[in-house]
Amino acid sequence: MSAQSSSSIVLSEVGLTWPDGAVALRGISAAFGSGRTGLVGLNGSGKSTLLKLISGALVPTSGTIATSGAVGCLAQDVPLQVDSSVAELLGVRRQVDALRAIEGGDVSSQRFEELGERWDIEIEAAQALRDAGLTVSLDRTVGSLSGGEAMLVAIAGLRLAGTPMVLLDEPTNNLDSGARERLAGLVRGWRGTLIVVSHDITLLELMDDTAELREGQLGIFGGPYSSYLERVEREQAAARQAERAAEQAVRVEKRQRMEAETKIARSARSGEKDRGSMPKILFNARRSAGEASAGKLRGAADDRVLGAREALDAASDRVRHDASIHIDLPDPGVPASRRIAEFRGVIIQGPERVAIIGPNGVGKTTLLEAIVRDSGDRVGYLSQRLGGLDDSATVLESVRSGTVTDGELRNRLARFLFRGDSVGRTIATLSGGERFRVALARLLLADPPPRLLVLDEPTNNLDVQSVTQLVDALQGFRGAVLVVSHDLDFLRRLGVDAWYRMEQGGHLSRIDGSGGS
Repeated sequence: MSAQSSSSIVLSEVGLTWPDGAVALRGISAAFGSGRTGLVGLNGSGKSTLLKLISGALVPTSGTIATSGAVGCLAQDVPLQVDSSVAELLGVRRQVDALRAIEGGDVSSQRFEELGERWDIEIEAAQALRDAGLTVSLDRTVGSLSGGEAMLVAIAGLRLAGTPMVLLDEPTNNLDSGARERLAGLVRGWRGTLIVVSHDITLLELMDDTAELREGQLGIFGGPYSSYLERVEREQAAARQAERAAEQAVRVEKRQRMEAETKIARSARSGEKDRGSMPKILFNARRSAGEASAGKLRGAADDRVLGAREALDAASDRVRHDASIHIDLPDPGVPASRRIAEFRGVIIQGPERVAIIGPNGVGKTTLLEAIVRDSGDRVGYLSQRLGGLDDSATVLESVRSGTVTDGELRNRLARFLFRGDSVGRTIATLSGGERFRVALARLLLADPPPRLLVLDEPTNNLDVQSVTQLVDALQGFRGAVLVVSHDLDFLRRLGVDAWYRMEQGGHLSRIDGSGGS
């Protein structure tokens, strides 16, 4: 990629409100110059939406976005573009089609205009794919690739285009360890402006700066993810201390308010004793003065209590209370002796946890799909491409199952952070992380509950807190779990009973409990 020292992206008071009135982003002002920035935030905070605004796929409802040149964007839903060709995903389909048409005898001016000077486009495209570790035909469909291969093709296309400003949305989703290392190498040498949305801490550590999107606002921290975490922790420690001090101040002011009221009452009782020993006009004047003094005392005490409460509210606002998904899985009633599934010499029996790992493109997803087809009913499948979600359906409609009432379903969806009116949002309006949570909820809230959960890269698009909640839920699940994942830390935390590695040709071999490297 050629150097673009002057490349920049400037946001001025950018806001976005959805047609239903929900505010996605508000008043964002920031500047991104040459260098690498990691964009982090909880699921649904608007990271993908912000990238779409910068790329021009969405138009802000307020504010302006200025860029110094072309912006290339890797979308989070690349693996979902199953009907696209590799050439199309690389961004060279028009040139490739024009070259082939010219070579076939088409000499129309339109074809020469489409091709321009790129007579070596097929050679360049093949080299870009090789640089990404791929040897695939330009005519293959994205649906015939693994999710990781599709991601690498799209990233290769951005490099091939030489775009000065690039946005990557969850680029490590579905990538095996080797592909992640190749991506890391590309990122280290990236020149120009690069903004990366990711939950991959290793990738985020390669960033020059870290930007956090939170509650519709954007903050930029200097340094990689670890520096950002240290700063947030320092700020939160100070905020929690300030909150405790403010709570103590409220208690003190309330106590002093009660003491003031006691003093007023005592003074009033003392004044009543003098009623018969002094002229009425003098008694009334003294009582009026006492009531005025009591009123001032009450007002001053009330003002101090109110001020202490306002200070407590301000301190509490600085303390983070981040929500994460909370999953309680039902008991599917799987006895330890029951054979749940059998494939290629592997037997899953009882509530066993089985993991399959291996490089991209060896057929792990194809195997999972075959297992789902052959394992009968009460099998829950979370596909890598989140298949089966209807963009026009609402969240509530997408997860309806069995005899569960809508009221109970709303309560359960709240554990997946879909509360109130959000259950009426259509799938098309959701972020990648939100779509994943819908797919996960539909799987885990099925009635009757599945005996076997088949999960293909289940940590894609989940923030760190939500991954922890998913691990906790699956650890308590009394059914069987079969999972494919490149996230070895997730698999180890899950407590996998049996590890298998798949190689080229679909061969499965049992490996030790560490999961390998």
